[in-house]
Amino acid sequence: MKKLIEFFIKYPVGVDALLIGFFLFGYISYNNLNTTFFPLVESRNITISAVYPGASPEEIEEGVINKIEQNLKGLTGVEQYTSTSNENRGTITVDVLKGYDANMVLEDVKNAVENVASFPTGLEPVRVAKRENLTLAMSMALTGEGVDLHSLKTEARRIEGELRLADGISKVSLSGFPAEEIEIALDKSTLRKYDLTLSQIATALRTTNLDITGGTIKGTQEEMLIRSRNKYYEAQDLQNVVVQSRQNGQTIRLKDLGEVRNRWEDSPARAAYNGISSVEITVNNTDQEDLLQTCEYLRGYIDTYNANTDHMQLDIITDFSVTLQQRKDLLFENGLLGFFLVLILLALFLNLRLAFWVAIGIPVSFAGMFVLATFFGITINVISLFGMIVVIGILVDDGIVIAENIYSHFERGKPLLKAALDGTVEVVPSVVSAVLTTIIAFSSFFFLDGRAGDFFSEMSFIVVATLAVSLIEGLLFLPAHLSHAKLDREAKMNPVQSVATKALFKFRDRVYAPFLNWSLNNKIITISFFIAIMVVTFGAIGGGVIRTQFFPFIERDNLNISLDMPAGTNEAITQNWIDHIEAKVWEVNAQYKSERDDSLDVVTAVQKNIGPISSKARLNVILLDSETRLTPSYLIQNDIRSAAGDIPGADNVSFGGVQAFGKPISISLVSYDLVELKAAKEMLKSKLKGMEALADVIDNDQKGIREVTLELTDKARYLGLTPGAVMSQVRETFFGAQVQRLQRGEDEVKVWVRLNEKDRKQLWDLEELPITTPSGNVPLRELANYTIERGTVNINHLDGQREFRVESDLSSPNGSAPALLSQIKADILPEIFAKYPSVNARYEGQQKESQKTQKSSQSVMPLILFLIILTITFTFRSLVQTIVIMLLIPLSLTGVAWGHYLHGMPMSILSFLGVVALIGIIVNDSLVLVSKYNINVKSGQGVYDAIYNAGISRFRAIFLTTVTTIAGLGPLIFETSFQAQFLIPMAVSIAYGIGFATMLTLVVLPSMMALVNDARVLIRHIWTNEKPTREEVEPAIIEMKSEQYFEQIKNDAQDE
Repeated sequence: MKKLIEFFIKYPVGVDALLIGFFLFGYISYNNLNTTFFPLVESRNITISAVYPGASPEEIEEGVINKIEQNLKGLTGVEQYTSTSNENRGTITVDVLKGYDANMVLEDVKNAVENVASFPTGLEPVRVAKRENLTLAMSMALTGEGVDLHSLKTEARRIEGELRLADGISKVSLSGFPAEEIEIALDKSTLRKYDLTLSQIATALRTTNLDITGGTIKGTQEEMLIRSRNKYYEAQDLQNVVVQSRQNGQTIRLKDLGEVRNRWEDSPARAAYNGISSVEITVNNTDQEDLLQTCEYLRGYIDTYNANTDHMQLDIITDFSVTLQQRKDLLFENGLLGFFLVLILLALFLNLRLAFWVAIGIPVSFAGMFVLATFFGITINVISLFGMIVVIGILVDDGIVIAENIYSHFERGKPLLKAALDGTVEVVPSVVSAVLTTIIAFSSFFFLDGRAGDFFSEMSFIVVATLAVSLIEGLLFLPAHLSHAKLDREAKMNPVQSVATKALFKFRDRVYAPFLNWSLNNKIITISFFIAIMVVTFGAIGGGVIRTQFFPFIERDNLNISLDMPAGTNEAITQNWIDHIEAKVWEVNAQYKSERDDSLDVVTAVQKNIGPISSKARLNVILLDSETRLTPSYLIQNDIRSAAGDIPGADNVSFGGVQAFGKPISISLVSYDLVELKAAKEMLKSKLKGMEALADVIDNDQKGIREVTLELTDKARYLGLTPGAVMSQVRETFFGAQVQRLQRGEDEVKVWVRLNEKDRKQLWDLEELPITTPSGNVPLRELANYTIERGTVNINHLDGQREFRVESDLSSPNGSAPALLSQIKADILPEIFAKYPSVNARYEGQQKESQKTQKSSQSVMPLILFLIILTITFTFRSLVQTIVIMLLIPLSLTGVAWGHYLHGMPMSILSFLGVVALIGIIVNDSLVLVSKYNINVKSGQGVYDAIYNAGISRFRAIFLTTVTTIAGLGPLIFETSFQAQFLIPMAVSIAYGIGFATMLTLVVLPSMMALVNDARVLIRHIWTNEKPTREEVEPAIIEMKSEQYFEQIKNDAQDE
């Protein structure tokens, strides 16, 4: 290593050429990096879909879901599977374990489905597919004053086609309208008049409206195809289809029997933007498409469209590139500010030229990282940008240690070239070990399970790659530049430098030195004091004084409000209540607007969706940009909730929306006993609603639609009727008979034959429905009795057991979900389990992700700690010194915890990221001090003098490492922008942790080293009955004697 460093110092021109190459290739690589919102993670979700027209949820469950789930049990690589059985369809979602090939598991799942012995007759082919990774880029609303929905849809289809032609856009979807259909609405009295049934009409249409080939005529010259073209695609063309021709010459056509019309299907899929009917256009990105480029193109398209179109307008609902761009701006601003703060601080306490070459390591390291990121397929996203911000605070630590040591050698009178070589070589072991320990610590995220591992492994790559490049830059480039930096030890400092340097040394000599001396003489008191503080800190965390949260509240620019009324609720009632909530949204907006100096609306738009069934509705409340709004979204959310009040009869109302790792409180109750399960769910939901710390308590057990259950009478059976025969006629009349599916443009249009709606609106219509029997038509009321009760909307399973899930948001983002969940486990669930013994609970949402992360970390972290210990031990060749250094890590958590307390924020997984970064910084500072101590001992100094002198001589390097790290993160900690709130917990962990750890390194570490020396002397005295000197028990002295011994053997061998 020494020869390599010497080579680079001798030939600085080569270093400059390499530096230019780093910047050039880094710039090219940066421009070639793709941008996505989240990291690219292989899809690990497999979906099984089954469509069974006319089947109830119970039939779907028993005939389809249970059979498939039985075959899924025991499949290798399957983490869990969940299912939902609805009317006409069922869906199973299979989650693949991390580390398994999702494509291999997909094949196993397909085989499991194919191995089901039999499915019910009428079930459409079961589809099995791996869910495609798609990222929302932008959603837009197409509106027009007075423009009907059909015209909006037609125009949206045209826009969809244009967008698909653009480079980098492949996934465009439309919503906000039901499917189109052609309805042949038959009049009941007319059918009686002509003595026709729905079956006869449906058959006539099927056999008449078609294109069919009749073979070919093979002539001598050519071959001709025989074809009948009688297929029509519009309602007006179907009116003249002949249903029956009678012997008296009368021709009965469809138009004679009822109304033939184009219409929307009964599904109430409707959308409105700011109260105006709209069609929503959504553009998603695949993994290969660039988010920023897509959104930039879409914004240009919208501007052009609105400028050239008078009667319609496109408005942006959601633009994910805004958040990503804000995060990039935050990185640039804080990175630039941090760079200059580091430069200024180093210039104050060292030298301007030296400070410049240390600081230049930041852009060099990033340039090298961009090259590696391109090679490994990393994208620029909110998480990788997070990693770049994390690494800024620790990037120059190795450079500071190297530069400060070179400057110290230079100050002692060595020529600059020799100072550069000797100063670098002296700290190579400690610097390499410090960077390696940080890299090893961050590597733990590659092996964590759950979404935390998926998300933050990319952040870890950014940190690891940047630190690796910074190590190369610090060991090879930095000494080469400093050796030719024209430093002048006789040069006078400017007044500011003089004051700063004198203040630093004055503090070292008058404050730190006496305190260090006192600590060495009172080791037990010093160490006990800091251990006591750590115990108090852990008690504060356990007692809830310092709050904890798996994932903190993240500011957002929209609110999702969902409303679930009981199934079967009339669309008009659902519409009325969602309009009520929307009105309250605008009232809250008016209140905030009146309080603002700039009179800006905090709510810029409201997108309303009703459907896919009549009982469900949703509002997407678009807020003013967070950086302009300045009001936290949760306050607006709480005000809207209060203004809306209770919604009578609603099953679920939620003002929260989707969160990154699921709901903070999510409890799945599972059992095979449906009665006990439902009762337990109601009890749990009631208890949670009584907790003030929780808001929007919801469940997935929606009340079913009211069902009319028919049971045949003896008369029906006497007439030879079966339930199937009767229900087929009832279904044909009230549900309709699907005659054909026509492809009209991009839409598949179904053709239905059914009674006119006015003839099937009342129970009386059902009772009087004529049923065809061998004895003629008989009213249904004579053939069947009926009862009315609520049915089932959906049946949910979790790993084969029936499941009801109860979820909740926190009333305040300052609440602690782990503490609340512990309270629920201790105070509520035992009572439920005692009352309903068949019921068990499983924890989903954030708790599930937390458990997965903790479980995987239990196996990963011991290995990581072992590797860190191994690395440090190889550096010092002393296990005891390594353990002493590692003991500083739990002690440093005191600063981390109380830093969060002072800022009023809970500790979270983002705080843990800061702790991981902190490990490397602590080890770095400790290695610098211990290395100097070992050198001092080898040079003949006494143990206590060696410890004292190591603290004094390394004070400046450790102080500068701490100050520059805190300065680099300081702008972020005090950043007021909402985008920074995501990053502040990490910055607080590092800044407060390193501030406290510096005290540990400079005071507690020397005390512990002295205490260990005392213990060594005592143990040797007891073991040998001879009291050794303090120096001869030190590993550095033992190692030096060993080296001298082998050197003597080598010399003796050469003499012979």
